[in-house]
Amino acid sequence: ESGVSDLITPCHEYKSFAIAAELNKNQLKSKFACEVIRFASACMNIRTNGTIHFGIMDSVEDKGYKHGQIVGIKVKERECYVDALDHIEKCFHENVQETARKCIHPPVFVEVISKDSQGQRFVVEVDIEPTSSLVKNSFFEVYLPKYNEESQKVTLTKEKAIYQRLGAKSEPVKPNNLATFIQGLQDRDAQRERAELASAEVHREVSQNLGRKLAILLNDGKSYMDNSLWYILVTNRCEKDNLNCINFLMRLNIFCVFDFDEHSNVSGLYSKYKEHHATRSYFLQDFSNESKTGNAPSQKHLCLFDQTSWVFCNGRSDFLGDEKPCDENTWIRTKKKYLKKAITRICDEILPKRSFIVLFLLLSPVQKPLVDTFQEFYTEMNGTEYIVCIAESKENYGKWANLAQASCSIETLEQCSVVGMKLSHVDATIQAMLPSTAQPRHLPVSTRGLCTLPLLEEEKLFSLEILCVDQCDDVKLDLLTEKEIQEIEQNFYRGRKIIWENFWLADKRRCGEIIEREACKDASKLLDDILRGSGLNCSVVKLKVFHHPGSGGSTIVRQVLWKRRKDLRCAVIKASYPPATVCEHALAFRDYEEKEISHCLPVLLLIEDYEDDYLEELRNELMDAAATRKMNSPRPYFILMCCRRSNDPERLCKASPLDTVAVTHKLTDSEKSLFKAKLEKLKQKDVKPEFILTFVLMCEEFNETYVRDFVGHILQDIDRSSRDTCLMRYVALLNFYVPNSYISLSHCEAFLGLGAYAEKKLRAYDFKSHLSEQVRMIFIELRESTTYISSVRIIHCLVAKEILQQLSGNEPQSQLAMTLLQEKPLFENRFGQEEFIKFIRDLFIRRDKRSRGDNTDTLFSPFIEHVCKAEDCEKAAAVLKAAYELLGKDPFFAQQLARLHYNNEKFEDAEHWAGVAKSHMPNDSFILDTEGQVYR
Repeated sequence: ESGVSDLITPCHEYKSFAIAAELNKNQLKSKFACEVIRFASACMNIRTNGTIHFGIMDSVEDKGYKHGQIVGIKVKERECYVDALDHIEKCFHENVQETARKCIHPPVFVEVISKDSQGQRFVVEVDIEPTSSLVKNSFFEVYLPKYNEESQKVTLTKEKAIYQRLGAKSEPVKPNNLATFIQGLQDRDAQRERAELASAEVHREVSQNLGRKLAILLNDGKSYMDNSLWYILVTNRCEKDNLNCINFLMRLNIFCVFDFDEHSNVSGLYSKYKEHHATRSYFLQDFSNESKTGNAPSQKHLCLFDQTSWVFCNGRSDFLGDEKPCDENTWIRTKKKYLKKAITRICDEILPKRSFIVLFLLLSPVQKPLVDTFQEFYTEMNGTEYIVCIAESKENYGKWANLAQASCSIETLEQCSVVGMKLSHVDATIQAMLPSTAQPRHLPVSTRGLCTLPLLEEEKLFSLEILCVDQCDDVKLDLLTEKEIQEIEQNFYRGRKIIWENFWLADKRRCGEIIEREACKDASKLLDDILRGSGLNCSVVKLKVFHHPGSGGSTIVRQVLWKRRKDLRCAVIKASYPPATVCEHALAFRDYEEKEISHCLPVLLLIEDYEDDYLEELRNELMDAAATRKMNSPRPYFILMCCRRSNDPERLCKASPLDTVAVTHKLTDSEKSLFKAKLEKLKQKDVKPEFILTFVLMCEEFNETYVRDFVGHILQDIDRSSRDTCLMRYVALLNFYVPNSYISLSHCEAFLGLGAYAEKKLRAYDFKSHLSEQVRMIFIELRESTTYISSVRIIHCLVAKEILQQLSGNEPQSQLAMTLLQEKPLFENRFGQEEFIKFIRDLFIRRDKRSRGDNTDTLFSPFIEHVCKAEDCEKAAAVLKAAYELLGKDPFFAQQLARLHYNNEKFEDAEHWAGVAKSHMPNDSFILDTEGQVYR
């Protein structure tokens, strides 16, 4: 309950009304009218808006309840409450009866949803709105109706009274204060007029800014839309007339849809969406363990970001194990359980935090299951920071908000909602923020012209990241601020992988040119030789680029693709897909919109950080496909540009000079001049060296002394005992010993305890703000291109090496690894767990091989070899045993222990661990070989 505030914000009064609601009609009417008229008189005399609520506990006399607790009352006949207000004509003076009718609104019945409630209950609300044009110069003196038990008739109080709001109560004005109160009417009228004017200004401002609010909410604060966010759509029935107003949905990155329209697949949103996009459809019950449909979405299927998962939430089928379809009540009881499973699976296991927005699009009257969905997302995401609601109808939103406030306040809901904006205006506003559709994406064709590549066709080739002729031209350059352009440029020079926007902005002269190293020219020349034939009569040709870590190899191969995108068909292979799938898509990509398949343009395919077996299988698939088609052409059909890091790229280049390029940290004299000039230009833009660390180190050719001094300067005053410093050491350990390793942002948050922070504060937080300045400079945040996992790593592996050495103190690396293995938040965090465990396994098991570009062939992983050399083999065995126990008694850890022991002539221990490994995998040839080596 509340008193008067600004006259526009309603004051509130509660009445439990539990006993009165059970009385006969006349008793109920008189009691209801008495409370409403007293409250209304008080509000009207003070000139404040107000709401009186029946069905909310109003005093401590109601034993077992708390003041303000929503309980609700049973409403037998709504007409009784409406008719009760006919007492207005009897209780108010005839001069103000019409005014009172206009100020006292009809009762509103708000349904109370409660798990424990037996039968339907309501809170009955009556709003009082004394606008200045109605009540000016008037005061409201009233009789109150009372039910006489003896006569069983309604009578009026003998004396009239003028009521006022005193605190949270409605009290009569005392006779000796009456003259003063009436004299104050003019002041109160003036206050009311000012309050209404101020409120009108506020409402006008909100109305004018709905477009901006929509843009900010949907873009996570950015001024433009790109592909950095996924959207989960939750919606209900879409009327036919509205289907033309939701075209923006066809162009959003929609990961999945929770559809509460049972006719959606026939005439609704689904039928329209599938015309433009590839989809996989499920029923809600498919997420249950008891599903008998055979359509249960696997982790693998849900992680395929190329197709939209469409979940129909209103259908029912035989999913409870019964012979007959379940009845309505059973379905309602179980729907929420499977809804929770589906949401938990998507939010916890698949999509990273802050990589997606849940969009509630209320297109028709809202039912409770839709609100259940909101409450599940609200709980799973710890608040509404990444939840957006759009509703054209204020009535639909009002019901939604009333039901949803069980999870959060109305004020919180309003902050994440866009209400009252016409759906056609929403569509136009979002379309304006999206990349332009005036010029569709195009590919080159053999006739030297262009063909259009519709989005639906591109999505079918989901194992390829296609580079178009007009790549990035759909970005609205005028919407990019200078700050955003500078951020794109600085991210690259700080160590992030180059993106197509870097090249595009450089071509548009909106940022500095990208330096072209000599190796880029070499790769381009080799590509020209391949395209001319050069004596090679092969359908699939490899062009290999080996590079020192952090030397710009990834930039070079992408520069080659960018330059050739107008005369070759270019794409980046997503190696998370099987070679057979990539081959199928590569063939379709080559043939697309071409009449003569024998005259198609060659396809330039970039593959990075691959395994040799994968590359060889892909090459064989492509060659077999070409042979089957009997295509004859003087030029190759496919050129595999293979880019991989190596500690000795020059040796690999020497072994195959006609098709290999080496990229090293060493700069030529001309490159030194280019790098020096570029660094000076960046400094002139007031870019501090610490914000472009990788580029600065590159300018110094990663000189070991320079790197050591540079890292030492950064770490000078670091708090060695802090959690973020400890996290940095763990990341450094992985980054130095395991190529391409990272730790997901979700794991970092769990380690730093930010999940608990978010639950407590119910708002998002900036991960970087919880890091020290030194750690912020050392970390770089990445987004993995195939799984879309946001992650962190050290800016360079040589920096990681220095961190390990300079922060070790007297602690050996085996102890650091032991401590890492005991960090429960890292190993129990579910999101991105598969990748994290893989990096941990590689730390202990993955051996260096010269065939992969490593300096040597090692007997054990570089980390285990370091522990054996710098400490002793007992420490290496101890940390391997700890990893074996932690990672589910992995037999290959037991195998490594057997190998470690027999190489150090501890044959009894070796025999034991070989036996352990064999007990897990008795027929594995590698483990059997290890057992044989022990006996030998």
